Amino acid sequence: MKLPKFHETFYPILEILKNAKIISTRELINEVVSQYYSDLPQELLDQKTKSGDVLINNRIAWGKSYLKKGGFIHYPERGMVQITEKGKNSNTQQVDLKEVENSSNFLEFYQDEKKSESPDENIKYSSPQDLIDTGFSEIELQAKNELLEKLKSIDPYYFEKVILLLLKKMGYGDIIETKKSGDGGIDGIINEDKLGLEKIYLQAKRYTENKIREKDIRNFIGAMSGDTQKGVFVTTSNFDDAAKTKAREAHHSIILINGKMLVDLMYQYDVGVQVVKTYEVKEIDDDFFIEN
Repeated sequence: MKLPKFHETFYPILEILKNAKIISTRELINEVVSQYYSDLPQELLDQKTKSGDVLINNRIAWGKSYLKKGGFIHYPERGMVQITEKGKNSNTQQVDLKEVENSSNFLEFYQDEKKSESPDENIKYSSPQDLIDTGFSEIELQAKNELLEKLKSIDPYYFEKVILLLLKKMGYGDIIETKKSGDGGIDGIINEDKLGLEKIYLQAKRYTENKIREKDIRNFIGAMSGDTQKGVFVTTSNFDDAAKTKAREAHHSIILINGKMLVDLMYQYDVGVQVVKTYEVKEIDDDFFIEN
């Protein structure tokens, strides 16, 4: 006994959906497994893909995707599935991969994808390494977007601590957190060297939408004492043009870090993120087969 290939799930999927009801993808997968594959050994049903998904569920999901491209089913709303007129009028026992791929809907799907230069068309002609790189890039982008949203929702004082932790992870020296009030707009002081001879002043603003304006940069410069000419201004939003000009033209050296740059640094230095899966890619060791 073995697990069905993804195209072998076409018949069970269409049979489950033939009553034309709208059901969720999760319910569809559960019904297919329950009605058609429950007699398989549990060790087969428990098999997982390299990424940790249940293999039988993954193959049913791919079967659903192909039937959708072939016009046999459609997604009436997000996460929901329903059979089409074409699906209802088909002989479900004879719907195989060749029929799906040769269907006019399937061919039109790929023609439309080519016109729109969609990711699916890129996938069709991508190498395995391209697919891996693309997948990792998408996961990274999603993590960074979620990280930025999280930063925008945390307590402003905790946000300051996050920035100080990031700078410490980046290799700066001792970091002094200023008092919550009366700090003159300075949220932290960074000792660039171990002896504290060079200091960097820090300002951190956790904004949801508002941009940092020229006035904010001016106040930051005014709060910096005479013992330093360096400052870092960090925000979860962005800086307007006047603020950028003020920082660029100041006699001080001021680095501006907006939300995008901030999450890039946090991702790079593992602040607020963690590794959840590690994949190994192996290739032939040609040296191993060289006879001495």
